Amino acid sequence: MSKTKKKKKHRLFWHFFRIQLVLLVLVLIAAAYYFYGGYGKQVEELKQEAVRLVRQSDVDTFKANQTSIVYASDGSVISTLKGEKDSYYVSIEEMPVDAVTAIVSIEDKKFFRHHGIDYRALLRAVKAMVQNGEVKQGGSTITMQLARNIFLSQEKTWQRKVEEMYIATELENKYSKDQILEFYLNNIYFGNGYYGIQSAARGYFDRDVESLSLSQIAFLCAIPNNPTLYDPVTNKDNTVSRRDRILKNMLDDGKISQMDYAQAVAEQITLNRPQALAKNDYVETYTYYCATRALMEQQGFVFHEDFKTDEEQQAYEDTYNALYSECQKKLYTGGYRIFTSIDLSLQDELQQSVNDTLSGYTGVNDEGVYELQASAVCIDNDNGYVRAVVGGRSQEFPGYTLNRAYQSFRQPGSAIKPLTVYTPSFEQSYTPDSIVVDEPIEDGPRNANGTYLGEITVRTAVEKSVNTIAWKLYDQLTPDKGLSYLKAMNFSRISPSDYRLATALGGFTNGVSALEMASGFATIENDGYYRTPTCIVKIEDGNGTVLYNSGQNPVLIYKKNAARMMTDVLKGVITNGTGKGLDLGDMPCAGKTGTTNDQKDGWFVGYTRYYTTSVWVGYDMPKKLEGLMGNTYPGKIWQSFMSKAHEGLEPLEFLPYARISDDLLQQQESGQPEDNPAEETPEEGAQDGETPGEEIPEDGAQDGETPGEEIPEDGAQDGESPVGETPENAEN
Repeated sequence: MSKTKKKKKHRLFWHFFRIQLVLLVLVLIAAAYYFYGGYGKQVEELKQEAVRLVRQSDVDTFKANQTSIVYASDGSVISTLKGEKDSYYVSIEEMPVDAVTAIVSIEDKKFFRHHGIDYRALLRAVKAMVQNGEVKQGGSTITMQLARNIFLSQEKTWQRKVEEMYIATELENKYSKDQILEFYLNNIYFGNGYYGIQSAARGYFDRDVESLSLSQIAFLCAIPNNPTLYDPVTNKDNTVSRRDRILKNMLDDGKISQMDYAQAVAEQITLNRPQALAKNDYVETYTYYCATRALMEQQGFVFHEDFKTDEEQQAYEDTYNALYSECQKKLYTGGYRIFTSIDLSLQDELQQSVNDTLSGYTGVNDEGVYELQASAVCIDNDNGYVRAVVGGRSQEFPGYTLNRAYQSFRQPGSAIKPLTVYTPSFEQSYTPDSIVVDEPIEDGPRNANGTYLGEITVRTAVEKSVNTIAWKLYDQLTPDKGLSYLKAMNFSRISPSDYRLATALGGFTNGVSALEMASGFATIENDGYYRTPTCIVKIEDGNGTVLYNSGQNPVLIYKKNAARMMTDVLKGVITNGTGKGLDLGDMPCAGKTGTTNDQKDGWFVGYTRYYTTSVWVGYDMPKKLEGLMGNTYPGKIWQSFMSKAHEGLEPLEFLPYARISDDLLQQQESGQPEDNPAEETPEEGAQDGETPGEEIPEDGAQDGETPGEEIPEDGAQDGESPVGETPENAEN
């Protein structure tokens, strides 16, 4: 060999050596960076996180997404709350052997031999990725899949994959193979919202998993690998093909016989999906709202609506919202059994009454929602529970719509007068037969056409919904005192700006809900005792342990005699006044109409000894509806529903009030002794001159304050406006 060739070969060697040396240095630098720069530290952190997650876990960790079920008053199912998962947990002992062998044969043949990670499978997955340029094989074991489903997100990053491997190893250290299989089969996704093989069995075949055939079990086990590709509803042929592959694997593994295999492959798969429960979004949304608050109460949260400062209110709302969110999540994953007071037959009747009465109005907004809307609530007067709740007209939508019954707040019109003016006044020196004077009021409301009735009784003033009388009595009572009754009954949208005389006629800043109005009038019917409106009777956990029992605790808001006076007067509204023609035949009833300015809102709230029902009608975006008054659409809905609700019920008269003279009442008010007091006021009742249940807000109107303000345009008056433009003095 020539010297030239030797030198050339020598130079090539050193060139190669230098390259290798550089590469080695780069590798060492990379390794150093890995261990000391970021990745090594990150991997160590992932490992520690995996250890912590598994160490803190227990069997209940893998049961955290059980389905909650809501029951109506008759025990029928209203809905199931499944959130992200609909898992009915089945122990490994209850699990068919075929389910275990099928899933192992197709998902992880070496499950019983590895310790959470199948390294050969991982290498094959890496090789396939290099060859194909994309992930074709996952290389995940059953334990790794479980780790991902329970503890991690579904994002595809190397960090998630590393942590998944660490968690899988820790799971294998802590739990037995049987436990891991149990956890896996109860949590893996089977498509169409079904998590867990029991949910899938019910969802696709309407049967428990233990009742399925070998072929049906293999069919289900075909789904989790790719729930979209093997969706039994949309890609059934794909599912059947993979079922056959699973059966072949089971045959090859010696888990089934040739005869079992042949019969299973030959079996025709017929889906038998149970019909979805009829969706009643108004019942469901209200039920979930009440149940969430019940869980908050169970955790010791105290609800209130009165705040001394904005900071206090903000702090309350922050705490409320955080706990509400937490309890709402539990509601969807806790496996609760929620028992409600909802009567589905009454619910259907109330919804139908709303739909039929407004059927002639077919206009919709840009979202396809009916423009003219209604809300209604029915409360059982025996116990204070909500029996039916309608948040709008029936429409088919893929999601839930606004539940106006408790989520919308509108001006109440004169329907508010019994709650803030007249019943409180009956606690003072007035009776239904007290004489008052209907006359012009400077800077106050005027009657239509400038005409007034002169001397009339309070009874007549209520029946004809005379605004001047309500204004006068409210002025004497003071807005502070009048609104304190609403606040004691948890009316939630009372504003500091509402402490003015305009609220005597329904001119509120925010308004009231149908739920609040129903509970307020139910308080009058219940001798002045308020019960928090709810539809939740009790909540149990999956084991039948009672977690929450509502047990209504009545609070006295109005004196009993004042409440009974109000009921007697409200009977006349239906027989002689603005609600004439809305009676229920032989069934004694009482009620009040309400109409706002420009006929934007119409109300009718009424009751019998059996039920109290409130009805609101109007547009979501307030505008005039020709012909809308309390005794038209709202009254017709009320009458239609209440007539059906009372079919077959015995007529019950209201309890009478103690009739005593105005002079005797004045004696009582002044503290002078009387020979025969009408009745003793309960110690816990609201006393004269005292606010029921709470202190008078400091920013309210004070006694003797001049009523010189104008009623806002959206203030509510029956039959007239503050400028005298509406028809004569009362609803027709």
